[in-house]
Amino acid sequence: MNYKLLFLLLLLSSLLLSDVVRAASKTQDLQIAQQLTQPDATRAAAKQALNEGLELYKQGTAKSLRQALAKWQIALPLWQKLGDKFNEANTLLGIGKVYSELGEKQQALLYYNQALPLYRAVGDRSGGAATLNNIGLVYDALGKKQQALSYYNQALPLLRAVGDRSGEATTLHNIGAVYSELGEKQQALLYYNQALPLYREVGDRSGEAATLNNIGLVYSELGEKQQALSYYKQALPLYRAVNDPVGQATTLNKIAGVYSDLGKYQEAFFHYTKALPFWQDVSNFSEKVETLNFNIPAILRALSNIFGVGNDHYKKASIFPVNPKLLYNSSLLFIRAGGRYGEATTLAYRGIVSQNTNRPSEAITDLEKSLQINLELRRGLQQENRQKFLQQNDWIAIALVNILINQKKYEQAFAWVNLFSTADLADYNRLINAKVANPEAQQAIDEWNQKNQQLESLRQQLQNNSSPDFTQNFRQLETQVNQKATEISRQFPEVAELFETTPADIDKLKSSIPADTVVIQPVLLTGVKDIPNSLAIFILANNNKVDVIKKTIPDDFNQLLNQYLEQLENPGSHDFGKTSSTLYNILIKDVEEKIRNLRPKQLSIIATGKLRYLPFETLKKIDEKNKEHLYLIQKYPINYLTRISTSSLSSPKATTKQAPKVLAFGNPVPRKPQNLPGAETEVKEITNKLPGSEAYLGSKATLANFKSQALRFNFVHLATHGCFQDTDCKTLNLKNNSLLFADTQYNIADAAFLGLKGTQLLTLSACQTAKKIDDKGVGISGVAYIFERAGAKAVMASLWSVDDPATQKLMVDFYAKLQEGKSKGEALQQAKLQQIKRHPYYWSPFVIIGDAR
Repeated sequence: MNYKLLFLLLLLSSLLLSDVVRAASKTQDLQIAQQLTQPDATRAAAKQALNEGLELYKQGTAKSLRQALAKWQIALPLWQKLGDKFNEANTLLGIGKVYSELGEKQQALLYYNQALPLYRAVGDRSGGAATLNNIGLVYDALGKKQQALSYYNQALPLLRAVGDRSGEATTLHNIGAVYSELGEKQQALLYYNQALPLYREVGDRSGEAATLNNIGLVYSELGEKQQALSYYKQALPLYRAVNDPVGQATTLNKIAGVYSDLGKYQEAFFHYTKALPFWQDVSNFSEKVETLNFNIPAILRALSNIFGVGNDHYKKASIFPVNPKLLYNSSLLFIRAGGRYGEATTLAYRGIVSQNTNRPSEAITDLEKSLQINLELRRGLQQENRQKFLQQNDWIAIALVNILINQKKYEQAFAWVNLFSTADLADYNRLINAKVANPEAQQAIDEWNQKNQQLESLRQQLQNNSSPDFTQNFRQLETQVNQKATEISRQFPEVAELFETTPADIDKLKSSIPADTVVIQPVLLTGVKDIPNSLAIFILANNNKVDVIKKTIPDDFNQLLNQYLEQLENPGSHDFGKTSSTLYNILIKDVEEKIRNLRPKQLSIIATGKLRYLPFETLKKIDEKNKEHLYLIQKYPINYLTRISTSSLSSPKATTKQAPKVLAFGNPVPRKPQNLPGAETEVKEITNKLPGSEAYLGSKATLANFKSQALRFNFVHLATHGCFQDTDCKTLNLKNNSLLFADTQYNIADAAFLGLKGTQLLTLSACQTAKKIDDKGVGISGVAYIFERAGAKAVMASLWSVDDPATQKLMVDFYAKLQEGKSKGEALQQAKLQQIKRHPYYWSPFVIIGDAR
């Protein structure tokens, strides 16, 4: 929430630091009294170390905090030796606070949990309350809100018992903030309204102002804008009274935001411009970086609304005078103040404003800079944060691509599409911690991951510590991590995609397109306010420039796509033809002439998002005039590409004219629930018809046999179960992300050690082999991506559970066509055409991803 930082700073100054100071003061009084009667060198040394540490702690820099820590580490064993539990507890509390401010939260918890029983043992409820609050703050920062609430609620009665009204107010405020973040707005209001009179009672106007602002924020989120406005306007004079420029600027931003929501753009613009001088008056940007960072997006977002995102407010000059240069110069201030994420967000909104004020060149420059920063930031995020980060920022990519296409800058648009749209495949590799065969590369990745985890922990703690030294240390580590990623990518190209796609990869993709192949990449430009839902279809061919068709699509496109996917998986569905034709008209019709003019022998598709689940070969052109009813597969062989497929495409095409020899494994566990009798028949038929092929069935289909034989064959066929999802496949008794052999369930994260280097095609033929992994649009592409990284030139697998007899026929026909000298793409096309009169359920789920030559 926007005022969380202000509150944390308040909490630090009014509760935690004061408790440490108060405890140290009590310590000094007690020590002086004791030393008058029993001088003790140990006690004097402990007192000196404690006080020196306290003075260093007050300086608040990263260096002084480390120095304070060293002093208190000296004092701690001395208090323990003296049996002075009170001072031992104070010292433990101070050490814990230092670790917390340095971002080492687990270390902080270790010391807090040692201090708590000591405070209880000596009956110091104030110290106990401070410790409980500190533990709550740690859990709050770690995102463990329920645990944070538990400790805040334990601190509350202790503060009331000792009459600490200030501490009570702060704790109530903290509880309210947690409830607000949990979405329990009424509970948040309950606690904020208890804190408010206490702040007034103790004369804490900063605390009162922060509480008023947070109450206003809750009302704003509840849609009660007038109520929100009332509380913001009460907070503003309090911030003036305590001469807090950040508080004043923040509150003015909030007031402006409400006016913008209410459509009162003159008032909104007035309050935003009124806030600007306060931001300029903030003398030390590095100390205020995170506080400012929370407000920058709100400032620019509302300004972009005012200047006409999706409306004509800017064009109606009679509403108010607009000076785009004022906005531009003001945003330079925000960029300087906002940190990397703030800079990226500011540039994005400034780009939107430039676009809507008819300055496309400036818009492109700002949006590209914003996306580049976001890519750098996202590269270092942990898996659990990466997807959310991408979802929050993909609107910037969509806005940029939209502008670039409108300006006919197709090459740039294609590059940015791929920089952002292929990140989820790298995420899938990270999710399952996919290994690489090169031990040096794996060691480098492991070391990078360790450093990156430290960086991510510090990133989360920036909200609690915005000191210049802490921020500088964070930036230095961030630079080191990014540089290391670049070094690893350069030294070990086989793992480069784990650190995001680069412009060089885009160039490689374009240059590696085989002759006689046309590549199309349909990209949905949807979900961005005020930009019509559109589809951009990029067309590429060998040595040709990128071409683009952009068109508006129905708002219910996703619903239509989901409906069609359900129809395909239901062989009893009779209305799939109409839906298929509708999707053909949306996805293919506008580019079919361009494709036809390029005369391809192979059509390759780069699908992203939910389009990865769609077998494009099932899309049907219905031309009543010419009596033409044709599936796309009847016109072209079709395969699919991931961004790593460029490694296969750029390698020389296999020139051998020898008949394919297949290593086939089938039905490794011939008993329920893993029995696949149809797979056994399939494997026997394939290997019997292809001389030199070998079959391993039942108990012989072991991992050991596979590893010993795989390098001898260019084609590998696995008619076995795979569980390619985040959770176990309980109906099959399979572990998540595993491939079934007779002797083990193999973790596909270790696919690099299967011996697939040089494999022309890995076929995964079994029920549920490539079922949807999740709802993020990874699906079969994620599975193929794993095995492509392991060395396979191409992967063939199914999009859904398949019919055994139909699969057997498809596979036998496929290998027969390969034996005739057809390419992989042509062979699969011909095998599918053998069943083309049946429902697509039977023939369409198997697709080739990778090199179809």
